[in-house]
Amino acid sequence: MFAVIAAICMSLGPLAAPARAAEIPIVTGEQWTGSNEAVKKAYLVGLANMVQVQSAYQGSNPPSDEQSFLPRLAKGMQGQTLDSVREGVDRWYAANPTKLRHPVLDIIWFEMAVPRLQKNK
Repeated sequence: MFAVIAAICMSLGPLAAPARAAEIPIVTGEQWTGSNEAVKKAYLVGLANMVQVQSAYQGSNPPSDEQSFLPRLAKGMQGQTLDSVREGVDRWYAANPTKLRHPVLDIIWFEMAVPRLQKNK
């Protein structure tokens, strides 16, 4: 398993190269649809870890909705698995092939998390 994770990290290396603030790479459908399942899962694990680190860092004093979207993202994605999110993003890009320039995080937020948040109001 460690070898698989190491290989994924190595394959993502060019995306993580030092960049000026204005040049931070954003993963879009162009990269997503050209990636294999392992790379897609690695991206989603990174996103999930970012949410978990933020939550652990804030502890019992989470930021308000105006300060961060991460608590809302976590709430909107409750019950989802890496595979269900990957499959959902895959379906969205398959249904919208002319929108490959849309960032993956936009798809996760607007197409998956927000509708679930609105349902659970």
